[in-house]
Amino acid sequence: MIKALGIDPGTKSFDLIVVEGGRVTAEKSVSTLDVARNPKVIVEAVEELGEVDLIAGPSGYGVPLTFNYEIVNPRKFALEVLLLTSEEDIAAGVRSGELGMAVYDALAKVVEEFWVRKLNVCYIPSVILLPTVPEYRKVNKLDMGTADKMSVAVLGVIDQSRELGVSYRDVSFVLVEAGFGYNAVIGVEGGRIVDGLGGTLVHTGFLTIGALDAEVAVMGRKWGRSDVFHGGVADICGTFDLDEVVKRYLEGEEPHASAFKAFIDGIVKAAAAIAASIKKPREILLSGRLTRNKVVREVLEEELSRYGPVRRLRGLESAEMAKEAAQGYAIVAEGVAGGEFRDLIKHMRIPDARGTVLDWVYHPRVKEAKERLRRVYAEVVRNPKL
Repeated sequence: MIKALGIDPGTKSFDLIVVEGGRVTAEKSVSTLDVARNPKVIVEAVEELGEVDLIAGPSGYGVPLTFNYEIVNPRKFALEVLLLTSEEDIAAGVRSGELGMAVYDALAKVVEEFWVRKLNVCYIPSVILLPTVPEYRKVNKLDMGTADKMSVAVLGVIDQSRELGVSYRDVSFVLVEAGFGYNAVIGVEGGRIVDGLGGTLVHTGFLTIGALDAEVAVMGRKWGRSDVFHGGVADICGTFDLDEVVKRYLEGEEPHASAFKAFIDGIVKAAAAIAASIKKPREILLSGRLTRNKVVREVLEEELSRYGPVRRLRGLESAEMAKEAAQGYAIVAEGVAGGEFRDLIKHMRIPDARGTVLDWVYHPRVKEAKERLRRVYAEVVRNPKL
């Protein structure tokens, strides 16, 4: 029986989960800041969870299915391909105490550590790299759902199939994933991902500003990598405490009330847009850290019910603490390794992902970055899938 491990690099924690025989058999969570300080704690956590056939490593903005042994330069692979960033960006973010950049720093160090130890790890695609998403929907987009959001959609296919007693080919839903940093909405039809709006395309996340008016971008003049972690609810309200935001929203206090409503409004409008790409979604599935908050969940359920039945994604049997993304990562690894979920991974065409996340951006300002990403990807990976 195949045993696989998935690792989700969250803003607050790295969640690790082991899947065997279609159920969760082990879980562990490690503070992201602890990982950034010492990436070996992740290796220690992996070792504590026991021997596995394959590990799905933290994959950032995504890459065509890539195994550890195919990587030539792990540092460059992690920074420039998985994270679309640079040494300078990481250093500046760490110096300023940027929460989001701490995640990037931790992820890059983990990729290096896995490579040095020659662990059996694979890195997985994001939504935009999948051939099941029509080319025209990819035009001038990058973030249609990062690798972790794509993984949650994989979990969603299993969840609905089991819940409704239908085959993978009959699965159809809109996934709403509300995380601490970003929100994302992904459309699944026929058991395949066909559309998505990632965290930087859904208005007003908890940390991120989300979709940005081009006129606002022009007024900002100069932007840095860390700017994707700002402009959301936390900045508007001056706190990272969701419970505090919700409390003041319920009391009608500003700017908390407007920030909370903008957060909900962005999700609902994104869900409506994605629902337009699906003939008839059977359900709207809720996932993510923020949907564990009772008020957030109830408001979303009420607002989204006009598009179909709404429920929270339940996940795999025996999962207790690991987030949905970690479960999805583990499912992908288990399927890629030839386990119980191999037919699902093949059906969703995850091994057929190709290209880089900038391939469908046509603005002349991004031409140089687009060319560099393709060049770097080809340099740091053997047999690049372009």
